[in-house]
Amino acid sequence: MAGSADFDLYRPSEEHDMLRETVRSLTEAKIAPFAAAVDEEARFPQEALDALVASDLHAVHVPESYGGAGADALATVIVIEEVARACVSSSLIPAVNKLGSLPVILSGSEELKKKYLGPLAKGDAMFSYCLSEPDAGSDAAGMKTRAVRDGDFWVLNGVKRWITNAGVSDFYTVMAVTDPDKRSKGISAFVVEKSDEGVSFGAPEKKLGIKGSPTREVYLDNVRIPADRMIGAEGTGFATAMQTLDHTRITIAAQALGVAQGALDYAKGYVQERKQFGKPIADFQGIQFMLADMAMKIEAARQLTYAAAAKSERGDADLTFQGAAAKCFASDVAMEVTTDAVQLLGGYGYTRDYPVERMMRDAKITQIYEGTNQVQRIVMARNLP
Repeated sequence: MAGSADFDLYRPSEEHDMLRETVRSLTEAKIAPFAAAVDEEARFPQEALDALVASDLHAVHVPESYGGAGADALATVIVIEEVARACVSSSLIPAVNKLGSLPVILSGSEELKKKYLGPLAKGDAMFSYCLSEPDAGSDAAGMKTRAVRDGDFWVLNGVKRWITNAGVSDFYTVMAVTDPDKRSKGISAFVVEKSDEGVSFGAPEKKLGIKGSPTREVYLDNVRIPADRMIGAEGTGFATAMQTLDHTRITIAAQALGVAQGALDYAKGYVQERKQFGKPIADFQGIQFMLADMAMKIEAARQLTYAAAAKSERGDADLTFQGAAAKCFASDVAMEVTTDAVQLLGGYGYTRDYPVERMMRDAKITQIYEGTNQVQRIVMARNLP
């Protein structure tokens, strides 16, 4: 597995290239064949989870010291990108495992890391991230979920909304208010387990895309957890949450990059075979210009995303700007490229017999979750280099 590297040129190493080949082969053999059915049936991609776990690709970011592969940020991006090229729902397995567990990696005690990263690395558990609430989306600091100290325990009450892989994941990083008078500095982070008494889940949301990844509410009804399950010091949860997003927005850029590449690859093959007026439509200049623009924008998004991954690995001071920029640009490109892919297939592109309409639907979410692209532009404006 690719490890930490210098990345001065933001260029994947030979090891990264080998990783890409491995993930692409696995994806084409064991994930892509089920992508359409997963979408059509709106079911969790169990085949993908099994294949990723068997190849140790489900949570590559976990450090070796906790039984993980110890992949660097660029290697993690490549895994997510390649899985998303075939099935965005499946790419949320490695992406959300990183999102959910990164607060523990960044701020958790050694005991928490050993307790929760080990099962994640082995594939015995998945990790989700609980930040958003019904009335606290972009304004995450306005959350209402409360955690009240009771001796050696904390008691949590509240509702978390838009939680990816909720009900499937065993572990949840939950942000809750421990001091209502301090707004963001009164928010703390906790690890909640699916098996904890008082944890339950709402019905799966009926979504436009990523239908194979369950999105549900998480209900916390007097959930009593040991005090040592707090991640970091009291009142540091919101800072940890924002630091986490600086790193994981790059994984959303990776998803966007992957689905855009998948759409271009499919459309390119289609226009070379589809004939009109006696020749392949790929011979028409209008089609060629569309393909050229799609490829150009994907490559620009890839360079920005890989550069941001390098900054994530190094912990550069401008990571907040670069992560937001990569997520925003790559997801806008994904929406544009997948829409153009539907156009290139004409009427066929509009049917579920071909994968590009699914890709277009799946691409849309990358402009919305982990901070809408409007929020990303606010983040960039506040962190101009």
